Amino acid sequence: MPARETDRPVGLARWSRPDRAGRSARSQAVLVAAVVAVGIVTIRPMGLSGRGLAVVLLFVINCAVLSVRLVPESALSDRLVTVWLAFGVLAAAALIGVGRSGATYIFAFFLTAFAGSRLNARAALALAASCSLLCGGALYVQAGPGEYATTVLGLATGAAVLGGMAGRSRAQATRAAIAAAESAEKAARAEARTAVLAERTRIARDVHDVLAHSLAGLNMQLELVDALIDTGDLERIREANGRAHGLVKESLRQAQWTVHALREDHLPLRESLTAMLESSGHDGALTVVGEVRELSAQSTQCLLRIAQEALTNATRYAPGGEVRVRLAFTEEATVLNVRNRPATLPVTAAAGSGMGLIGMRERIALIGGAVTTGPVTTGPDSGGWQVEAVIPR
Repeated sequence: MPARETDRPVGLARWSRPDRAGRSARSQAVLVAAVVAVGIVTIRPMGLSGRGLAVVLLFVINCAVLSVRLVPESALSDRLVTVWLAFGVLAAAALIGVGRSGATYIFAFFLTAFAGSRLNARAALALAASCSLLCGGALYVQAGPGEYATTVLGLATGAAVLGGMAGRSRAQATRAAIAAAESAEKAARAEARTAVLAERTRIARDVHDVLAHSLAGLNMQLELVDALIDTGDLERIREANGRAHGLVKESLRQAQWTVHALREDHLPLRESLTAMLESSGHDGALTVVGEVRELSAQSTQCLLRIAQEALTNATRYAPGGEVRVRLAFTEEATVLNVRNRPATLPVTAAAGSGMGLIGMRERIALIGGAVTTGPVTTGPDSGGWQVEAVIPR
């Protein structure tokens, strides 16, 4: 039985995006707070006048620029972020030049890393190169000739952009994976809905095959009994009542076959046809030609339904007529032929709804097959009727 839509498990695409976004925002907040804390503890001088005041102002500006990491990506355009980070690079280089000690360079590293994770490669690399030159120049001027170690540290600030670009690539890959998971989940839901509709249609056909013909014939017999009661013709009343009982028994047999087929995933075709014919009183009516092979569950159930419909019609419209079933396995197809001879007993069946033939054609069309029906005009079965279903291999 197909699962209901409300029973489906919660997929990756349903929970990953908000959960991942929440974790990312928290980690960014922790990172910014850590950088600010390191700067407060290490950067000197800080004061309310002179160089100390300049350091404090530049430190505040760098903190404000770095806080852009806390703003959602969709809230700011790339152009605005580029201008803001360019201003931050100038402020970071100025802080390195004014400060005397401590991690004055920490803002430069994190700004270039953020540029790599937020901007396109061209803009990020341009900002990183500018940061390296400005920070390296500031440290060179501050350290003086011969102090190349600190100058190299300033030039290295731009290298952090590579880490940011790597993180950007990972984030893009993650978003692509989530989008693919969402698409797969939507496709799975659509497929499940289609399967449910197809199953409902199949069950509707099966219910029709079991009930429609039998109930129509039973209704006719009961109406006949009702009409004969006024005439007092007990013999005809008994006859009509007997036919009604026979229709009830036939309906029960067909219902058993339908329930059995609905409960089974796969039925053996030859054995099932044999049992169906025996329960209908046609022992030894099945002929199998060719090497028997296993068919899909859908093909097997389709052929069994067509055989059931053909036998029901033969019983109703050609009572007493001999029925023969031929099942042929060829290299190209599997062919089921159900043929009945003319009736030898009075025909009292009411006109059918025509839905049985429609159901046959719909059912076999789903698996690429075809069914033909018509009178037999030649041979020993001339005057009878045949149904032939062909399913390509």
